[in-house]
Amino acid sequence: MLGIFLAFFLSGCTVLKPSPGAPGKPSPGHTAKPKPYKALGKWYQPIPSSHGFRQRGLASWYGKKFHGRKTSNGETYDMYKSSAAHKTLPFDTYVRVHNLSNGKKLDVRINDRGPFVRGRIIDLSYKAAQELGIVGPGTATVEIVALGAAVKPETETKTEKSYKAVDYYSGNFTFQVGAFIDRQNAEKLKAELDQKYKNAHIAKFDSGSEIFYRVRVGKFSTLEQARDQEKNMVDDGYDPMIIAE
Repeated sequence: MLGIFLAFFLSGCTVLKPSPGAPGKPSPGHTAKPKPYKALGKWYQPIPSSHGFRQRGLASWYGKKFHGRKTSNGETYDMYKSSAAHKTLPFDTYVRVHNLSNGKKLDVRINDRGPFVRGRIIDLSYKAAQELGIVGPGTATVEIVALGAAVKPETETKTEKSYKAVDYYSGNFTFQVGAFIDRQNAEKLKAELDQKYKNAHIAKFDSGSEIFYRVRVGKFSTLEQARDQEKNMVDDGYDPMIIAE
């Protein structure tokens, strides 16, 4: 099963469970959807693309209890840096959060799953909630608009961020096995994977506040090919997450 569904998250350290059974093959001309997962007795279906996504509801925040723990995408949660959890948006999607009670806005990146409480649509890190004026009241009515993944500027003089819609299932596919702040830890895992699998590599990712070294392995031209190989990695003791590069 995918590593995305094996972490402990948010409300009550809920364990997310993948849908039982292998998903059926998509019909010709259709894109396969991400696997659904179960949290607190309810099933959720992640969406394949962030394009055009807009939502209104309650925002909440999470802090010390989860500080230092792994987020759903393998990063380490830091309550003093801006990040957020959403139930269905693709990871690395930046969303613009508008606090409708005070007018404050903030762009924040999705790297976790949740919140699994009725009516709440996004869980903010302590830092993000502080900037939006939500720490005191605990929750606030917000509108979120998906911006997409941050695109690096073409020139060093360009400071304004640009975005492109995050799409889970376009391009070449690989497995992400871990994400580290310390490059040496990433190199150690890559060397271990090199002994068993092809195309073990490290993808550097700059979140804007920190650099992560994502350890990836394998190369597949279709999602189904990746899913066929997923069980082998699970049997070897890894928690792979299928991603598109």
